[in-house]
Amino acid sequence: MPAKPPRINKPLSTGSIDLALLILRLWGGLLLFLHGYAKVAHFSQMSAHFPNPIHIGSLPTLLFAILSDAICSLLVAIGLGTRYAALIVVINLGAAFTLVHHMKLVGQGNGELPLLFFGIFLALVITGAGRYSVDGAIFRR
Repeated sequence: MPAKPPRINKPLSTGSIDLALLILRLWGGLLLFLHGYAKVAHFSQMSAHFPNPIHIGSLPTLLFAILSDAICSLLVAIGLGTRYAALIVVINLGAAFTLVHHMKLVGQGNGELPLLFFGIFLALVITGAGRYSVDGAIFRR
C-alpha cells in the first residue's frame, strides 16, 4: 500500500506555534526597533517638528513613540512583558495610522507600514510571547 501524502492542514503542534511566535516577535520587534532607533539617533532634529496628532506637544508625542518603537519593540523581541509592551506599540501605531496617516494605504505618506506592524503586535497582544521567551521561562510551571 502506498504511503499517504502528508496533510498540509493538520493541527500544529505546540512547539510549532511557539516557534512561529518567536519568529513573529523577533521579526516585528527588531524591525520596529530599527525604526525607533532612528527617532533616538535624530532626536534633536525630530523633536521640533514631530507630528502632534492628539495635541499634547511634539516632544511628549516623540517620547511616547520612542517608548513604543525603541523600548517596547525590544521587550517584545526578547519576550519580556510581551502583552503589555505590545499593547503600548498597538496604541502608538493605531494613533499613527488613523491620526497621522489618515488610514491612507496608497500614495505618498501612506500608513501601510504602521498598519502592518499594528497587525503583528495586535496578534502578540492576543497570543502572548510563547514558550521561547523570557515570559515563557518566568511563568513556566
